[in-house]
Amino acid sequence: MINMFIDPHIHMTSRTTDDYQAMREAGIVAIIEPAFWLGQPRTTAGSFQDYYSSLVGWERFRASQFGIKHYCTIGLNSKEANNEALAEAVMEILPLFACKEGVVGIGEIGFDDQTDLEEKYFRQQLELAKELNLPVQIHTPHRDKKRGTARSMDVILEHGIDPGLVIIDHNNEETVREVLDRGFWCAFTIYPYTKMGNKRMVSVVQRFGSERIIVDSSADWGISDPLAVPKTAGLMAKSGIREEDIRLTCYQNALTAYGQSGQMNESDWSDDESVDQRQLFEGNSVLRGQRPGTTTNIIR
Repeated sequence: MINMFIDPHIHMTSRTTDDYQAMREAGIVAIIEPAFWLGQPRTTAGSFQDYYSSLVGWERFRASQFGIKHYCTIGLNSKEANNEALAEAVMEILPLFACKEGVVGIGEIGFDDQTDLEEKYFRQQLELAKELNLPVQIHTPHRDKKRGTARSMDVILEHGIDPGLVIIDHNNEETVREVLDRGFWCAFTIYPYTKMGNKRMVSVVQRFGSERIIVDSSADWGISDPLAVPKTAGLMAKSGIREEDIRLTCYQNALTAYGQSGQMNESDWSDDESVDQRQLFEGNSVLRGQRPGTTTNIIR
């Protein structure tokens, strides 16, 4: 059974330090946090700028204090792309963050209600990714998913982007075959009660194999599970799936896909296992006055 995992889609801004501790204990060594919708609409470009700053700053530091390497993708999410004036302002600041250390792609971007404005800013962000030669993480719509997923891939190909640089996320049994057949990475967000459950994920791997298939949690402020990746891996093992297929879907495929950014390498965690909770970020620590831990005792 493999003991190292990557969760390539998790919104740790919404999670607690207890989650970080449990994730590290479960074997998660690296995560990718996509920029996303925070649950209610933001009203100014400044709120986006502060949020992006936290993804490349504070959250990256916070993860490091629990022995996890933190990366992110930067983008204007499709839901907020429907506010045109705000979207225009956000597009001005996106390039300022897309080349920051630890940014492994543009995302998560794509369609929500599949409006004209969503498509406008989807296309603009694809051009930014193309200019910077960065991977792209695609949010496929929760409603009318099959059509929205196909439409997303059509738009990407219109822009001349290599499907091997694009991770299509939030897939289900309806979309997986077309995504794979067209050469894209096919990612699945595992939720406790909705979208893809881990039993369904096991069936997908049994049917389609492990090539270009990625498991993630998309854990956020809603009912979700930051341990979805290791739990799914465990269920795969119990279901007789080969260890190599588990390693690919729960670790290596994510590293291969996002490693194309040049910002994410296995040596980032394999060569650096040290944790020193005495470190500060702009004068702040994660301890709130508690005694610092070390690599050997921060994990419960």
